Amino acid sequence: MKRFVVILLALMVVSSFAFAGGSQSSGGKLDIGIAMPETHVERWIKDGNALKAEAEKRGYKAEVQWGNADQAQQNQQIQSFLTQGVRAIVVGNINEGVGSVVAEALRDKVTVIAYDRIIQGTTEYGYFITFNNYKVGTLQGTSIKDALNLDAATAAAPKYITLFAGSPTDANANYFFDGAMDVLNPYIEKGVLQVIGPYPKGHTDTANFQRIATEGWNPQIAKTRMENLLNNDARNVTLDAVLAPNDTLARAILEACKADAKYRTKLPAISGQDAEFDSLMSIKNGEQTSTVFKALAKQAEATMILLDQVLKGQPINVPGTVLAGGATSGIADTGKGYVTTYLLDPLLVTKANLAASLDAIVAAGVIDAAQAAQLR
Repeated sequence: MKRFVVILLALMVVSSFAFAGGSQSSGGKLDIGIAMPETHVERWIKDGNALKAEAEKRGYKAEVQWGNADQAQQNQQIQSFLTQGVRAIVVGNINEGVGSVVAEALRDKVTVIAYDRIIQGTTEYGYFITFNNYKVGTLQGTSIKDALNLDAATAAAPKYITLFAGSPTDANANYFFDGAMDVLNPYIEKGVLQVIGPYPKGHTDTANFQRIATEGWNPQIAKTRMENLLNNDARNVTLDAVLAPNDTLARAILEACKADAKYRTKLPAISGQDAEFDSLMSIKNGEQTSTVFKALAKQAEATMILLDQVLKGQPINVPGTVLAGGATSGIADTGKGYVTTYLLDPLLVTKANLAASLDAIVAAGVIDAAQAAQLR
């Protein structure tokens, strides 16, 4: 019996060493907290799940929470992660009100990575990882320019556009809009493109930008605003285009247009972002003009590669990214200073390159093979 006990104890010791050597997880303790902003935009559900899977692939115990577009709720979720003794937190924030709990994390020596949305008003965190969101905007603007053939347009027969922007609390919305307007403003200044409704040349025209912004990226707000535009400012013209910052808002705007007899045979050109399945189908059917594909699974993978290297004290090398700098340095600006920012590259998807883009979109986990088959 004694010999059996000794052997059993020896096996337990060996097993414990094997477990410790094979995983970064601290036993049953939570290692990484993942705080995502909301679930009413499809991509955030996928982001959260992809980040958790990438963390677990590297041996970390991870948990994801969604904040219901409520910063107070997200702050409570992050505080719960801190109470559980996490080593790191990945935050897709709702607004800069997250700064107070980020400061708590810093005091607790917890690594914080801002995910996709920069945390404004503070530099009390380590890293920010996102796509080149200014380029996202330039791609959106370019898709409208090409769809309207603005290079051949004249002031005698101008094209008409109305402008939408994302949430005023999301700094990415500024870059999307500014990138698009840097493409479109020259045509507006030449008189070949006319803006119906508010016209901020860039997001720094705060008064007008607030009028076109969409609080919380809420599609119902965008739909209602579009309905009001069609019944008022755009009543006596036919819109040729709508600048829309993402797919969820684009579909809501299109829904408003379809209810207006003027657009039942020809919808305005409309941009988007995120390569959501319903928007890809809309592009195939000749409704939505474009979307911008961001390989979200690659972003999740890059985030966890970065975090793994930080937690292990290794030199940082994140494949497929570049450091923000030069023309993109503003993306790293929190308003209080700059944070180390890694950028991934986006891709414009239109009807012309939809089929050729599907393999990459499936590989990124944005849609599945069955959905891709419907789009071919």
